[in-house]
Amino acid sequence: MPRRKILSDAEVLKATRQLFATGGEKAISFGNLSRATGLAASTLAQRFGSVEGLQGAAARNGWEEIGARLGAADQASQGKGPQALLKALEDGSDGGSVQIAGLILLSQRDAAALEAATAWRCQVEMQLALRIGQGEKARQAAQILFAAWQGKLIWGIGDLRLKDLVKRLG
Repeated sequence: MPRRKILSDAEVLKATRQLFATGGEKAISFGNLSRATGLAASTLAQRFGSVEGLQGAAARNGWEEIGARLGAADQASQGKGPQALLKALEDGSDGGSVQIAGLILLSQRDAAALEAATAWRCQVEMQLALRIGQGEKARQAAQILFAAWQGKLIWGIGDLRLKDLVKRLG
């Protein structure tokens, strides 16, 4: 199979996240990514410097994409409760919940990715608090709801009903 000559960084970073999602951190190597993208391993090494650099870039790029999706999820769930926002974030066409959970794990070794993750979390919590009410109680309820939702995504807790949790927090 002939190698592709041009592939954007965004496409390479998305392929990196897909490798991580299917095989974990050990699946990310220039060799595996070369096979997945058709680019030479040496080209990838030139672009990203190291596997750690590649992982960090993939995580930061992922948070940019997830951040952009927050606006769309907010629009799609306007006038609905806080759980509707979280559901809209999960329902992304690109496997939203898997991507978010994977990004949290992929971001652990990159300070800038962790900072992006924290900023995104704060934005989501702010949107949730606005849907819950006003004041400190709404902010705290938003933090609890966000933490429960993240736990549901990461641990696959299928029987956690966010709607019931919102009622208990209210």
